[in-house]
Amino acid sequence: QVQLVESGGGLVQAGGSLRLSCAASGRTFTMYAMGWFRQAPGKEREFVAAISRGGGNTYYANSVKGRFTISRDNAKNTVFLQMDSLKPEDTAVYYCAADRTAYSDSIAYGSYEYDYWGQGTQVTVSS
Repeated sequence: QVQLVESGGGLVQAGGSLRLSCAASGRTFTMYAMGWFRQAPGKEREFVAAISRGGGNTYYANSVKGRFTISRDNAKNTVFLQMDSLKPEDTAVYYCAADRTAYSDSIAYGSYEYDYWGQGTQVTVSS
């Protein structure tokens, strides 16, 4: 079992940056592809970004492509989401998630594919 703890959320003005972190427990972090999702008030949870087990493969939602960067440090069991040029519509609770996969280049886009979830961290972007 994997426990995920997000941090780094907060209040930022439009155009600003935040860096989210997600620390994973356990010794099998490299067996998991990782993803970030977000959920705004009154909306469904949506995919933001994903990264493969080794970090060599990444994928982004169109809404964040070119502004957000996902990365991971397997030595520290941590995945990051660097968010630049933030917009008010990026306001949401951000969740990290882990997908246990046997494939090193695999990336999961659907929330149903993920096995473990963090508790979320609030990101608020003011205009």
